[in-house]
Amino acid sequence: MSVASEALSGVHKSELLLFFTLLQLCVIVLAGRIGANLALRWGQSAAVGEIIIGIILGPTLFGWLWPDAFNFVFRSTPGDAMQILSQIGLILLMFQIGMEFEFSHLAEKEHRRSVTRIAVASMVVPFGLGYALGYWMTPVLTPQANPTAAALFVGTAFSITALPILGRMLIEFDIARKPLGVIAISAAAINDVVGWLLLALVTMLAVSGFDAAQFGSTLVLLLVYVAVCWWGVRPLLRWCVRHLGGAEGWSNNLLGVILVLVFISAIVTYKLGIFAIFGGFMLGVLLHDQPQFVDAWRRHIGQFVNVFFLPIFFTYTGLRTDIGGLDSLGLWGWCAIVVLAACLGKYLPSYLAARSAGMSHGESQIVGVMMNTRALMELIVINIGYDLGVISKNVFTMLVIMAIVSTVITTPVLRHYLPKLGYRQVKAHVPEEVTAD
Repeated sequence: MSVASEALSGVHKSELLLFFTLLQLCVIVLAGRIGANLALRWGQSAAVGEIIIGIILGPTLFGWLWPDAFNFVFRSTPGDAMQILSQIGLILLMFQIGMEFEFSHLAEKEHRRSVTRIAVASMVVPFGLGYALGYWMTPVLTPQANPTAAALFVGTAFSITALPILGRMLIEFDIARKPLGVIAISAAAINDVVGWLLLALVTMLAVSGFDAAQFGSTLVLLLVYVAVCWWGVRPLLRWCVRHLGGAEGWSNNLLGVILVLVFISAIVTYKLGIFAIFGGFMLGVLLHDQPQFVDAWRRHIGQFVNVFFLPIFFTYTGLRTDIGGLDSLGLWGWCAIVVLAACLGKYLPSYLAARSAGMSHGESQIVGVMMNTRALMELIVINIGYDLGVISKNVFTMLVIMAIVSTVITTPVLRHYLPKLGYRQVKAHVPEEVTAD
């Protein structure tokens, strides 16, 4: 083949890849908007609709009903382009989550006893239960994986709480500043911080193959990285916001610098042996106390991340989820055990901890339900576990179902029980401007 023919062939392949990538993006973005709006109409968070639409676009429904169309759209070319877009979007989303994390919840002095008891109970008990269940089911469902590594990931998945979506639910029901809401969001904030730290540690353990020396050296390097970020990069970021952002705290030059630093941070965490998304989250945390920049990012970039990148991640998760793969009563039995153990293992200790702190039966029920909300955070955890090979495709599907169930049930339960406690819902739904979680 001549050089000219090879060049034409290369161009044709690139154009073909571009064609199918654009086709996939058209389907994903449009479906994501439909799912978000339907969810809002049915009284759910927009993210719930996007998650479910992502699952529908996978082999679970689209691939089952119209296999030829599904294969044409999603299987005509390798999935590398969609995977990379998904990961870039997730890095930006984690940066956004880090920026918008409300650390003031952690310093809340009022109701400290209730918050502490609920936070500890809703982390320790679900983690222990998830670890035990993961260790028990791994030889059956993921025989090729290290049982300890799998158990650690299942335990982490059981203990996580989706802070952002819970915060939006509290706003929806107008209880964000009431004692019940403050206690719930503060406990969830502690869950979130501990959960991300736990996920980083579990990831390092799995990557190191439980080699003590390798894990120790990685941990030391991670601590050095965090120290450099906090005492070195953080002042640099403040200087950039102050001198490049102008009066409005925003400029194209500032955006360029911030994006480069986010990507460098992601590269560093990847090289340290933990996933690149942690680098995005860390950079976001460094900017959480720059409200002008955070607000400008939300207005200029945040909605694009939510509308474009977030549905890509949900669809990428959906393409990995095959509910039809649970093709026996035994597998559905395991799925039921996972869902029940995760939901009850989060609800009951949260309820009992709230009761022990002097909260009423009704308030304790509400706290237990709210702490059970998982959403996007859960999907991030289980995608990492799947990428590391410590959970099988069937276990991945079970945990996705658990994430959906635990999130979907929260809003209707709150809508049913809050009025009985004298709380009045004042909003029809959470504004679409805050759909990322």
